[in-house]
Amino acid sequence: MPAPAFELPAALEAREPPEARGLARDEVRLMVATRSDGAVRHAQFRDLPELLAPGDLVVVNVSATVPAAVAARRADGTVVRVHFATRAPRLDDCWRVIELRSADGARPARAPVREPERITLAGGRATLELIAPYASGARLMLARFHGDGSVDDYLERHGQPIRYSHVAGHPPLAAYQNVYATAPGSAEMASAGRPFTPELITRLAARGVPVAPITLHAGVSSPERHEPPFPEQYEVPAATARLVAATRGSGGRVIAVGTTVVRALETAAGPGGAIAAGGGWTALVITPERRGLHVVDGLITGWHEPEASHLQVLEAAAGTALLAHCYREALAHGYLWHEFGDSHLILP
Repeated sequence: MPAPAFELPAALEAREPPEARGLARDEVRLMVATRSDGAVRHAQFRDLPELLAPGDLVVVNVSATVPAAVAARRADGTVVRVHFATRAPRLDDCWRVIELRSADGARPARAPVREPERITLAGGRATLELIAPYASGARLMLARFHGDGSVDDYLERHGQPIRYSHVAGHPPLAAYQNVYATAPGSAEMASAGRPFTPELITRLAARGVPVAPITLHAGVSSPERHEPPFPEQYEVPAATARLVAATRGSGGRVIAVGTTVVRALETAAGPGGAIAAGGGWTALVITPERRGLHVVDGLITGWHEPEASHLQVLEAAAGTALLAHCYREALAHGYLWHEFGDSHLILP
């Protein structure tokens, strides 16, 4: 069966960070769904330590968001916004995968890219040479950066966080960072972890629920396109692999914070659930047809748009019927969507 089909009312789009609504990060709402009995209940994110059991393990993605959006001008004078999606696999750091969007970033650039094309980036001394469509698609392009210094240095000076039309105003880059993020590389925030606070992580540790890191640098996820995820760079450290194995061996549950964590852990896992440290590029696409997850038992996530590829991962974790029930409940109870919205905990 397909992922839940629904229409998202504009009133349920979170248009600003919860702090702007007078809430702490961990005061957003949290729906808790249990697959074993189909039960759904409502809580706050700060209740998470009491919702997990001693011996469980929470795995987070420590990739930090980079200011990946830059103003640019095409050869015909059209002003556009460039979204730097990711490094290009197996090429040097000057090669990037990018997306061209309208000047305000709200929609794709209207005129098709005529490769090769050179566009001028903000600052006037850097350009992007558009080479060819990326991964046989029409939206993302393979491009080569020309400028003084590295791409990362350039973005640090001239870039802004990627923002979409549902966001009001111009929240700063800090609003798009998770509190535990340490490894810059994601074009967009791994937003499932945004409600965590240092105090909440301390309470988890006191509860006997350790928090372990992986890294997966997330690319762009333009809301009007619903493609499967492209290859992304990841690393599962040896210490995390050992903690996952020990947790599963002792009967605890592995709780992934976000679909990026699911993708990294399931890439590193064998069909029987054995996991090994490793890294590189993952092209794994998780769908309900995969018949479950090999190493992840539970999942913390946000609320995703109709037909978004993330819903297939959630369906693999929750099952079709429970996921559809959760989305009906979320719509009925006014849960907020997108990166500044409410949260969803799926337990086995």
